[in-house]
Amino acid sequence: MNGFRSRLVSLTRKEFRQLLRDRSNLAIGILLPMVLILIFGYGMSLDVKNAPVAVVMEDASPTAHEAVAGLQLSPTIAPVLLGSMHDAEELMRERKVDGIVRVPADFSRALAAGNARVQLIVHGSDAGRASIIKAYVSGALAQAGVRQADRSGDAAGAAAAGSVAVEQRMWFNAANTSTWYLVPGLIVLIMTLVGAFLTALVMAREWERGTLEALFVTPVRPVEILLAKIIPYFAVGMLGLTLCLLSARYLFAVPMYGSLLVVVFSSMLYLIVAVSLGLVISSVTRNQFLASQVALIATFMPSMMLSGFLFDLRNVPTAVRVVGHLLPATYFMDLIKTLFLAGDVWPLIWRNCAILLAYAVGLLLVARAVTRKSLD
Repeated sequence: MNGFRSRLVSLTRKEFRQLLRDRSNLAIGILLPMVLILIFGYGMSLDVKNAPVAVVMEDASPTAHEAVAGLQLSPTIAPVLLGSMHDAEELMRERKVDGIVRVPADFSRALAAGNARVQLIVHGSDAGRASIIKAYVSGALAQAGVRQADRSGDAAGAAAAGSVAVEQRMWFNAANTSTWYLVPGLIVLIMTLVGAFLTALVMAREWERGTLEALFVTPVRPVEILLAKIIPYFAVGMLGLTLCLLSARYLFAVPMYGSLLVVVFSSMLYLIVAVSLGLVISSVTRNQFLASQVALIATFMPSMMLSGFLFDLRNVPTAVRVVGHLLPATYFMDLIKTLFLAGDVWPLIWRNCAILLAYAVGLLLVARAVTRKSLD
């Protein structure tokens, strides 16, 4: 027993020392759980709060304003008063509002006659969020009839006269299925996996084997090395994009209302961003195991959790929202879903493509600087 105890203590002491010397193991054991609990605890929310909904008041009477007053008291809905359906539709296409409530010009007269109708149009790219918004808006509008019935002496007649029917429509997701919402987002995850994660692993393996150092003693320039590394994985990523587009169209029947050329061009921009980020990670770490963990924490997991893939970033705390908007995946996610489900919304396309281009140029310059530093 004494020999067993001595050997066990010695081996345990040795493993503790090895653990403390290997910082990558400490990062996985301490940093990764902290990142996971913060992301899932603060960054992931399926609740709907302060959803912007455009309210078009074609009837300016006090009765009409009272009918939509319940929207202003709801913690779920943030009404935006507008003067025309054209302005509301533009905001809907740019995803600045999640729905449109249209109060027709004859609302007051129809309400007195007992056949008042209000049109509700909901952005249906996220089927679950759309269902929640429809339920809350319908409930808030129904309160107008209840309040009018309470103020009347004839409760039965007033209830009939005060009823408000809600005509519901769903834009950008006529099938009302989450598949249309999730499949375009999977393109972002696959581009991230192929571009950043795979590139970081392969490059780190070459750093470990010393093949890159062998190239450094040749007349080959750093720019040429970077381009030679980018081109193959860029081709693999484009092949993955092709398979994703074919699967979305023929396996899941997801429509594409936007231009295919814009989808391909924006995907190429994001793929350059992802590959460049993988080169930077591999050049800094130069270790396969550490590179895989850094790439997982810095690229793939944020792309899945904080880019708008699973839930709307407007429902999370401000600090998490700021982190999400620092990720290039957030802008590509917004762009690819809009192109698939809403069409060519050019203000959003120009803005997000410009941001992706800035990320691509910046990360390429960083990758070149890191590679040049390794030559010194």
